[in-house]
Amino acid sequence: MIAAIEPTWYLLLASVLFAMGAVGLLVRRNPLIMFMCIELMLNAANLTFVAMATQLGDINGQTAVFFVLVVAAAEVVVGLGIIVSILRRSPGATADDLAELKG
Repeated sequence: MIAAIEPTWYLLLASVLFAMGAVGLLVRRNPLIMFMCIELMLNAANLTFVAMATQLGDINGQTAVFFVLVVAAAEVVVGLGIIVSILRRSPGATADDLAELKG
């Protein structure tokens, strides 16, 4: 007999992942690391949506995950392309240096 894992554990894991992403976003200044922290936070939110959708027996949470993944994929395509092109020109660029691009 396989014991089912309660959604509380998934929510606890999601909160730990979200906190790690938030701390990484606030502490690190490298744009690529900041980008990965944002992705970690999005995945933590996805885990919460799936855990609650499973708990409630509703598919709406999994539908929300689908849309979050679509937005995350678009973010990766555009954001990572911009960050990589900027870091090629100046390899030591930080997030503070990127703030000067506002014009």
